[in-house]
Amino acid sequence: MNLKKIALSIILLFVIFMGGVIASVYIYPPKGVMIFEYHRVNDDTVNTDDYSLSREQFQEQLDYFKENNYHTISMMDFIRAEKYGEELPENPIIITFDDGYEDNYTNMMPMINAMGMKATMFMATNYIGKENYVSWQQLKEMQDNNIEIGSHTANHLPLTEVKNLDNEIKLSKLLMEWNGLKTIYFFSYPNGVYTKESIQCLKDNNYLAAVTGDAGYNTFKTDKYLLQRTNVSNYRFGYIGFQWRILKTKILYRLGINQH
Repeated sequence: MNLKKIALSIILLFVIFMGGVIASVYIYPPKGVMIFEYHRVNDDTVNTDDYSLSREQFQEQLDYFKENNYHTISMMDFIRAEKYGEELPENPIIITFDDGYEDNYTNMMPMINAMGMKATMFMATNYIGKENYVSWQQLKEMQDNNIEIGSHTANHLPLTEVKNLDNEIKLSKLLMEWNGLKTIYFFSYPNGVYTKESIQCLKDNNYLAAVTGDAGYNTFKTDKYLLQRTNVSNYRFGYIGFQWRILKTKILYRLGINQH
């Protein structure tokens, strides 16, 4: 058999294998919680920022969740279900936002509330009150309107570059609590980067869980400080790109690729 035939045979086997995997996630859907990672909902920056979605795009995705019988929960809902056996709704998902842009308050929160949904926002605390970021008062209002608040460090630095982890992990939590926010229990790693030391620092400072940038499903067996999360960006193929990212998440979970 010549090299061309060998290559074609390998490609054919791969296509058959992937076809079987894709079929399996439809016939036997994965069980667990998908966590989605967003950043901005802003019509003004959607054409210049890959991390921005327009209001129309975000609404389309919220409608998709509702039409496909997904139900939003908070990070705390997931932890309480794991710890105390509290019941979760069918097809639970967690919608999260990183950084703490002001459009999370002006655009995302009203849209989430209008759908009767929940969301979680991870705040880089030294950005609070700066231009284009939420204020302290807005954060308090968000906590009172189904938006759970977590930490995204103090200065949004990758934790592999931080010498004193307490300055980013401990102080970001304390600063929000000292300023009147409800207890901060959850954390998002900037750029999805973490170390063994940073995980231990989270545990030492009474965080209950943390999210990564690795797509997949979360079960009660998933490491709570390495929760899987699917990034949602301004996809080149729009709505189809969003659906592909969900399918990719299911495939990665089914194949056990980068699952914690």
